[in-house]
Amino acid sequence: MTSDKLSVEVVKHSLTYISEEMGIALRKSAYSPNIRERADHSCAILDVNGRTIGQAEHIPVHIGSLPLGLRCTLQYLERQGVETRAGDMFIVNDPYIAGTHLNDVTLIRPVFLEDELIGYTANKAHHVDIGGMTPASINSHATELVQEGILLPPVKLMDANKLRNEIVNILATNTRMPEVTLGDLRAQVAANLLGERRLVELVSSVGDEAFQDSCAKMLDQTNELAVAEYRKMPKGDWRGEDCLELDHTLIMIRAEISMTGESVEIDFTGTDPQVQAPLNAVLGVTTAAVTFAVKTLMPADMPLNDGFNRTITVTAPEGTIVNPVKPAPVAGGNLETSQRIVDTVYRAMAEAMPDRIPAASHGSMNNLMLGGVHPETGKTWAFYETIGGGYGGRPRADGVDGVHVNMTNTLNTPIEVMEHYYPIKFEAYRLREGSGGAGEWRGGTGIERILTAKASIRVALLGERCRIQPWGLRGGLPAQPSEYLVRRSNGNISQLKSKDAVLLDVDDTLILRTAGGGGYGDPRRRQPSLVKEDLENQYITEEQAKATYPQVVT
Repeated sequence: MTSDKLSVEVVKHSLTYISEEMGIALRKSAYSPNIRERADHSCAILDVNGRTIGQAEHIPVHIGSLPLGLRCTLQYLERQGVETRAGDMFIVNDPYIAGTHLNDVTLIRPVFLEDELIGYTANKAHHVDIGGMTPASINSHATELVQEGILLPPVKLMDANKLRNEIVNILATNTRMPEVTLGDLRAQVAANLLGERRLVELVSSVGDEAFQDSCAKMLDQTNELAVAEYRKMPKGDWRGEDCLELDHTLIMIRAEISMTGESVEIDFTGTDPQVQAPLNAVLGVTTAAVTFAVKTLMPADMPLNDGFNRTITVTAPEGTIVNPVKPAPVAGGNLETSQRIVDTVYRAMAEAMPDRIPAASHGSMNNLMLGGVHPETGKTWAFYETIGGGYGGRPRADGVDGVHVNMTNTLNTPIEVMEHYYPIKFEAYRLREGSGGAGEWRGGTGIERILTAKASIRVALLGERCRIQPWGLRGGLPAQPSEYLVRRSNGNISQLKSKDAVLLDVDDTLILRTAGGGGYGDPRRRQPSLVKEDLENQYITEEQAKATYPQVVT
């Protein structure tokens, strides 16, 4: 049975709604602030061939890696002789299979209707702690994968609709907060089961044959829309490069972008080799970052599913920072290298599409990991969050102030939540004055977040753009770099590296100042009224105004 246009639209929007409902259920029933408050999770529906047919507006690095992760998981299970049956649910966090990093625990539920496989519901959620050498598991000094936490290959979490407690217990006993881990895991299970019910209802209402036909037409429709947009874009080859900071060296990412008028090919040949540090990005991350960057060049209403994904070809040489070989550590590849891949693609396309490419954003998730023993409960605790910064100035618009950018789409953790659960007191949380790059369209400002320890706390930081400033475009100036400081209780201040670890004693203070976004266009072309507004809002300082905006009389 074939489907008409109306049926295709009903199926398309139903799949999106189901994915969104899964995400709501997961977030509302999760235990950790990282998921409950920051929404660090993603949900999607894939067809029997592992193609994305529905997804929620969640985390780009999660969503973009799910199709490859599902296909790798199914291939692994086939090699192991594991048969997929109704009532199964699989769990995996091996980055070289699932496609991100160990903290992102992936759950996959095969969905059956009358003994016929009709698709998969899947979700990823960032668990705050997954074991390893440091609280929150993202070890800025890791040199191999096993130092980053417990490693789970694809294994059945549910068999005949019953949780396998031996698997649950293995995971829980390898984390610093087992009750939180179990709460988040149950939330993930519930989300997949909800998605299964809704998917069965949808397919039952339209019929399996009509559903499969509608999905095929939906994917072809998206593909045609994407190709129509490519035909409007310039054709040719462009090159770009950007870098990551590691100790006293820089790691280069190099890309050649080929626009054919029908598709996009991205080749990372020439990118630096993988490193013994947690900045390696597995292929799933690299694919997700490229997909995101290309998608942002499209109209905002362009669907994102396999129909779009198939227009992009990624070449990432094995053994490089963008496609490492196991057991290279990868925690920061998911977080930081993904951001720099987007910047590299943007930089390559800046000459080809100057009216669509912004200046560089702050370019980091500014990962903060905290942990210790709570003085009141005596229990170990761990906390993780990412901190926003400035978005780059854009053609005809200023950059956005204090936001997450590119490969992350999370919220902040409210101060009240952190102070309630953890031995922390906040001194400040505000936009960072003067951090955005000057331009006809200024870059967005970074963030200043200052907290004081009320007990001994282990701190790990994994960030970027502390030495290399976010770049401007079309004459715009670079933004201020990130800056991480520790102020001891005796008043002494020391500067931390972009990848660092430190112990805070009682009354020691951690100061985090994130980078702004680069400016776009010649600052001398900025309207004086906008400069005056920036001064009034304390986005820039008077010294900056005098130095970079000579057209304004101050």
